[in-house]
Amino acid sequence: MLYHPDKHRDPELKSQAERLFNLVHQAYEVLSDPQTRAIYDIYGKRGLEMEGWEVVERRRTPAEIREEFERLQREREERRLQQRTNPKGTISVGVDATDLFDRYDEEYEDVSGSSFPQIEINKMHISQSIEAPLTATDTAILSGSLSTQNGNGGGSINFALRRVTSAKGWGELEFGAGDLQGPLFGLKLFRNLTPRCFVTTNCALQFSSRGIRPGLTTVLARNLDKNTVGYLQWRWGIQSAMNTSIVRDTKTSHFTVALQLGIPHSFALISYQHKFQDDDQTRVKGSLKAGFFGTVVEYGAERKISRHSVLGAAVSIGVPQGVSLKVKLNRASQTYFFPIHLTDQLLPSAVFYATVGPLVVYFAMHRLIIKPYLRAQKEKELEKQRESAATDVLQKKQEAESAVRLMQESVRRIIEAEESRMGLIIVNAWYGKFVNDKSRKSEKVKVIDVTVPLQCLVKDSKLILTEASKAGLPGFYDPCVGEEKNLKVLYQFRGVLHQVMVLDSEALRIPKQSHRIDTDG
Repeated sequence: MLYHPDKHRDPELKSQAERLFNLVHQAYEVLSDPQTRAIYDIYGKRGLEMEGWEVVERRRTPAEIREEFERLQREREERRLQQRTNPKGTISVGVDATDLFDRYDEEYEDVSGSSFPQIEINKMHISQSIEAPLTATDTAILSGSLSTQNGNGGGSINFALRRVTSAKGWGELEFGAGDLQGPLFGLKLFRNLTPRCFVTTNCALQFSSRGIRPGLTTVLARNLDKNTVGYLQWRWGIQSAMNTSIVRDTKTSHFTVALQLGIPHSFALISYQHKFQDDDQTRVKGSLKAGFFGTVVEYGAERKISRHSVLGAAVSIGVPQGVSLKVKLNRASQTYFFPIHLTDQLLPSAVFYATVGPLVVYFAMHRLIIKPYLRAQKEKELEKQRESAATDVLQKKQEAESAVRLMQESVRRIIEAEESRMGLIIVNAWYGKFVNDKSRKSEKVKVIDVTVPLQCLVKDSKLILTEASKAGLPGFYDPCVGEEKNLKVLYQFRGVLHQVMVLDSEALRIPKQSHRIDTDG
């Protein structure tokens, strides 16, 4: 009724009313049709824009429409199967830095240039794999690796074909070959035995100059509770062993205890990781591992440094292994690992520098490089988002301004009715980005006046807004795309001033006693 063209005689207002009335009419057409309404209720506008609805039989229930939408989604995904791969890679570079702490001064004091520590790369490993979906159930996997240590090395290439046999299991055939080892044939099977229990079996035949070396690994796992899983593993053939472990993973921690009996390695392991609930997803961890090979204590931390990157470092102290620093960077599905061997002995100086050094370097890089870079990237993304949405924002702004002009007469009547019964009067209302923090005083405030649109929504001395962005309300638009927004309202009820500020997607119900402005004193 507010936007009906016949309600307005002024030619300019009539034209604006026709445009807004058409938008209301489009919404009415969607919501008055049971099928399109069900689509919109479940999937929003993107569901209405989905191709294929024209062939869907009408008079379907919302559940049937949901199934149809999921079917159309699957068909679209299948068309994109050929374009999808899942590349995974690892690059490991081992560094021998023992000359920093364990120098052979007596033997090499006469050698030219021996006054400088010799830091060498003594081993490297590179591996890469890609997946190629063939059908909705079949996937081909190609992987390869190259390794070298102290000048000697080799490589291998593997091809696997995985098929999902049912919702409960899958199987995988693997073929491989390398220059150090002969052909490899493998079979992997996975099966859910019960909703809380599954088993994995891996059989392999490795051909070499010494003959055929068979291997079998079976893992039985069971969910002990919501966050705890128990594992039993039996490995026969190459490095036979039996292993049992319990893993508990919660929102704030990760705990593992394991025991292995095997040839040649038997050990007991306990590790704990604490997860901080911050934006950087900081984690600190520590572990103790003891066995026939000696004892190793390891502690470290990892932190998210960008949207797709996680940086971590750990110090390993062991007997007889010595002291090592392990630096790891995860970038999307790529892993870069740098184990740095510092000393073969337990030297306090090596432990100190391995612990303090990475912290000093990280905080310096974070303050001088990472933080400014991320801030610049965020500003760049926001600017790009604003540019791409500039036309749409301008259109929404014009629609909002037109709606406000059309609301004036209705708002005048609402105010008169509310004043006559000492009801709800919106004195002032602002929507957008508010800057109250002194540290952010250089940022620009971006707000719009929404006093008239809010007053127009008042009914029987009440205003109720649901948990959704306010930018879609009549007379509103988004003044700062991509940024955090608030709605601030100063209103009068029963002759007393009230004030409230809520987040953009937060529900609002006024009047409320808690919003009352205390004027005492």
